[in-house]
Amino acid sequence: MSPIWIFQLGTSAKSFLDNPLLGSQRLNRLGLHRLRVRIAGALCDWRRRRLARKVRKDWREAFDRDGYVAIENVIPAEQFPKLREAILGYEGEAREMRQGDAITRRLAIDPAMFRSIPELRRLLGRADLKALFHYVAGFRIEPLHYVQTIVTHDASNEADPQESLHADAFHSSLKSWLFLNPVPADEAPFTFVPGSHRLNKARLDWEYRRSLSDPLAIDRLSARGSPRVRESDLAEMGLPQPRPLAVAANTLVVADTLGFHARGGSVRPIERVEIWSYSRRNPFLPWLGGDPLSLPGLAERRIGWLWRLRDRFENVAGQPWRSVGQRRAVDALD
Repeated sequence: MSPIWIFQLGTSAKSFLDNPLLGSQRLNRLGLHRLRVRIAGALCDWRRRRLARKVRKDWREAFDRDGYVAIENVIPAEQFPKLREAILGYEGEAREMRQGDAITRRLAIDPAMFRSIPELRRLLGRADLKALFHYVAGFRIEPLHYVQTIVTHDASNEADPQESLHADAFHSSLKSWLFLNPVPADEAPFTFVPGSHRLNKARLDWEYRRSLSDPLAIDRLSARGSPRVRESDLAEMGLPQPRPLAVAANTLVVADTLGFHARGGSVRPIERVEIWSYSRRNPFLPWLGGDPLSLPGLAERRIGWLWRLRDRFENVAGQPWRSVGQRRAVDALD
């Protein structure tokens, strides 16, 4: 495995458990992890400078300041009810995953959904939104798009790991949520620590300290490369308290999940439907595009290919997304 472990140093590989070089306390004491974080961050900053001119100034400034941008009424108000109704009424192949007491259902936004809901293709093809997605991701590539349903407080005694403040990886990536329902402050709102996406000295020092931990002695998700963060850590980095985003329906939130974020707690069981988008690429690539799978005709088919590929190699790669057949976003979850 040594050649693979060495090769992974120049990729988005992040698990200290699965790669003993990434998790080596000796190498990380010499600065391996900190160096990977710094190089990935510098390359992302360089790519974003090249992408910045196409992004609306107010969106770019909000993102640069906070690490996320919230856009109200992203769909014209007179068009939103029709599009929402079409999305909620659409039936397609669905996958579900349970984490703790929360269940997530996803329907791929694929050619079949685009044919049924052409307004959705026009929305996701808007030049202003694509420019923002590219800027936040740091690459000119097409995100994966889903219709996603979140149900909390389902029958389970386990905690939802998404409710713990964390970063997704050691480098920047895009996630976005276009909420089809209002999200009150006490119903599992998206929560973000403003400014925590910036790789300043305090954040780099924290990354260095955490890299020295024994991967077998810390929580599994942190050891797998998605570090959990405590209030004391935020104070050490000079960061503010997490900010829950209570938003109205028809609000788009776009965030860099290098920043610390979580699904906020909920005082009651909730069911929330959103258009969820995701983009993560090898952070050490210096170029902006060059992704053939982002081409029209291929981009919207990737999710189905990924699902079936993981089904085929479940014993090797694992497959947490269980097929539940043809469903709508709001059908009862299994």
